[in-house]
Amino acid sequence: MTPAARIQAAIEILDQIAAGEPAEKALTSWARSARYAGSKDRAAIRDHVFDVLRQKLSCAAIGGGLNGRALMIGSLTQAGTDLDSVFTGEGHAPSPLADDERPDAPALDVAEAWDIPEWLLPLWQSSLGDKAAEVAEIQRHRAPVFLRANLRRTTTEEAIMALAAQEITAQPHPLSPSAIEVTGNARRIKQAPAYLTGEVELQDAASQALVDALPLADASKVLDYCAGGGGKTLAMAALSSATMHAHDANPRRMKDLPDRAERAGIAVRLLKTNELKETGPFDLVLCDAPCSGSGSWRRAPEGKWRLTPGVLDEVTGIQAQILEDAAPLVVSGGALAYATCSVLSVENQDQIEAFLSARLDWTLETERSFTPLDGGDGFFVAVLRKS
Repeated sequence: MTPAARIQAAIEILDQIAAGEPAEKALTSWARSARYAGSKDRAAIRDHVFDVLRQKLSCAAIGGGLNGRALMIGSLTQAGTDLDSVFTGEGHAPSPLADDERPDAPALDVAEAWDIPEWLLPLWQSSLGDKAAEVAEIQRHRAPVFLRANLRRTTTEEAIMALAAQEITAQPHPLSPSAIEVTGNARRIKQAPAYLTGEVELQDAASQALVDALPLADASKVLDYCAGGGGKTLAMAALSSATMHAHDANPRRMKDLPDRAERAGIAVRLLKTNELKETGPFDLVLCDAPCSGSGSWRRAPEGKWRLTPGVLDEVTGIQAQILEDAAPLVVSGGALAYATCSVLSVENQDQIEAFLSARLDWTLETERSFTPLDGGDGFFVAVLRKS
């Protein structure tokens, strides 16, 4: 496919997304119907689509609309692309621009310039303070690719050398001793022997730093209460000799965890909800709670635009209930860790304050916030101690 044909494909996919189709589903559907497209074509089209989704408000303001063509015009304009070299109508390229489609450099308001939903701006600013503009700007661009070295099987340096043998360039990242930032040929990772044998796992650097902050040294029995795919379960197990347990309200989210654990050389017991009480109590319970995802919007930008005040209220209610349900599973003297991939105070500090205000037998031991300014995603973690 020509570069212009890839842009036309992105326009068509963006129209599907505008009609309500999830981005991943729209991309998959297009790929299945376009067997002629090679892997490089699919990767380039995906990049176009996600570049637009990260900057949807500014693209719409500059391009003059929310349909795929207008959004793509806005995106290419911001990237400094000569529009007439793309919109030629030749072959499979987009049709030439009409006079009223040519951008006229409109003045952007704060929400458009930051690409943050207007209703969220006050909370975004109060949560991030003087970092609000910088974090918003970072979220408008692609995230780095990070790996976690499985320190049970290798060192960070050895893992980087193993990746280099597959022409994947990488370097250590200061957020965590296990963190590796991939700087070249990231799309080869899942075929690399180091990945296939469990020496490295895909995991954000701040997510790894969050695990580093947990009191694992004194824990012999650990529960990952909201395990999902099990990334933090495996990260904790790589740093601890504790017996590891994983649970999720939707067990299907953990379907790949047994294979991942076996590949990493780690034993993890999966627990159903009705098995938690009889298996506990636990020395450490990690609640990596469902959240807005506002710390990782550069990876999953759709979430930025699907979030509403009602959805945020629902999520914070779920978070409070998770803390309520998990607290009794902690042994006396044990720790309850609460984490989100959010930068919003209502999901982080406010939840901890509400939890502690109602419980005199719990104290805040440590608390830490990460933003994309630290290099990884935005995360929050608080460790609570049961007296």
